[in-house]
Amino acid sequence: MFETLSDRLGNIFDGLTRKGALSDSDVQTAMREVRRALLEADVSLDVVRSFTDRVRNKAIGQEVVKSITPGQMVVKIVHDELVKTLGSEAEVIDLNAPAPVPIMMVGLQGAGKTTTTAKVARRLQMRNKVKVLMASLDTRRPAAQEQLKVLGEQNEIATLPIVEGQQPVQIAKRAMDAAKLGGYDVVILDTAGRLHVDEALMAETEEVRKAANPHEILLVADALTGQDAVNVAKSFDERLGITGIVLTRVDGDGRGGAALSMRAVTGKPIKLLGVGEKADELEEFHPERLAGRILGMGDIVSLVEKAAETVDAEKAKKVAAKLKKGTFDLDDLKEQLLQMQKLGGMGGIMGMLPGIGKMKKQIAASNVDDKMLLKQVAIIQSMTKKEKANPKLLNASRKKRIAAGAGSEVSEVNKLLKSHRQMSDMMKKMGGKKGMKGLFDAMGGGALPEDMSPEMMAEAEKQMKSGSLPNLGSGMPGLGAGLGGGLPGMGGGLPGLGSPKVKIKRK
Repeated sequence: MFETLSDRLGNIFDGLTRKGALSDSDVQTAMREVRRALLEADVSLDVVRSFTDRVRNKAIGQEVVKSITPGQMVVKIVHDELVKTLGSEAEVIDLNAPAPVPIMMVGLQGAGKTTTTAKVARRLQMRNKVKVLMASLDTRRPAAQEQLKVLGEQNEIATLPIVEGQQPVQIAKRAMDAAKLGGYDVVILDTAGRLHVDEALMAETEEVRKAANPHEILLVADALTGQDAVNVAKSFDERLGITGIVLTRVDGDGRGGAALSMRAVTGKPIKLLGVGEKADELEEFHPERLAGRILGMGDIVSLVEKAAETVDAEKAKKVAAKLKKGTFDLDDLKEQLLQMQKLGGMGGIMGMLPGIGKMKKQIAASNVDDKMLLKQVAIIQSMTKKEKANPKLLNASRKKRIAAGAGSEVSEVNKLLKSHRQMSDMMKKMGGKKGMKGLFDAMGGGALPEDMSPEMMAEAEKQMKSGSLPNLGSGMPGLGAGLGGGLPGMGGGLPGLGSPKVKIKRK
């Protein structure tokens, strides 16, 4: 969602960081561009003014003038102010109340309230280990109650039985009574929405609020509606006193202004982000991590957390050991490719890696996508056990048979085998005495990224040698050690890119 804004800000700051010293006019020009970029991203005008004024005042101050790298200091100031605008600290759903804790979901029709209700319930059951009951109060939208029931069955979450003819307030009271009798810890009330904010909608939700006395009132807002989502948030907050916001469709092509404006305009925290259609595609909102993503700094922490949730730790440890020795076979490579799919595919992983934004043109030109990963899996599945264990057996006739079985070309089989060899060589270098230096030599750059400090490098090597990070503790080839240096097919960088000769300065 923040791709356009990230690109614009990245170009602005690239110009600043290349300069040895900054003048007031350099900062003023950069702030004008930042202001324009934020406005184009649908950020509220008042928020933009406040943000750029704060950055300008700090950037022209003595702390930047005396800084050894003034351009990087400005980027840090922008990052810190972005975090402040987004809310400084992450806030989670508060369950600190007598059971059953009522949570009320509100918002406009089409924002994804019902789907989000099921996602939140699943998250609470799996992460907080609480017993959840869902109840649909939407008596107007056809099949809305049935939809929540189906979602409950799919995700093994209890739903309140449907009673025809009951009104929202009656359903809310019945849900609270059923939760008390059934020993539930949390009750989530999915209220009805409208196509726009109107008096009837607000009056109904106010009645439900009085009947259920919810501990949390979460507004579900569609990120794709841009600036209007902020107006919706203000309206609901004024009438109901919302306690938090869940932003949906963050994986879409919206410009990101809603997320940057909502906290500043309403004063209420964004607690969760819907990043996809699947039941598990719901993330906690961390201001600092999101600011890092917007500025192209990546979000390794979230990627590691996601890896920890989706991967078999024992299997990952075994593969990590093989990777370090350079002895992993094609079956192991297949597991790595499937783990990448679980982590959100190439797009999901790339968005969280530092500095990837600067390689977008190379990535686009290489046709790296999830289809390519699935094709590589199909190629490996077309091989016999002996061939997977020993790729040297693959002569021309075998490659032709494998390509036909996978519905691909012999050239694609050759590319996969080359990728496997390159990964093996790279991981041997990483496991040897050269450590991180060996990794970047293997990548073709011959130097370390300029934003990787000696401390970061030492920590990465330490993690790599302990076996906890090659694979991100999870089975992702080389990601932990090289932050992108060992994805399948890289020969250095990313699948299909060959060996990108990126000119990188050592600090």
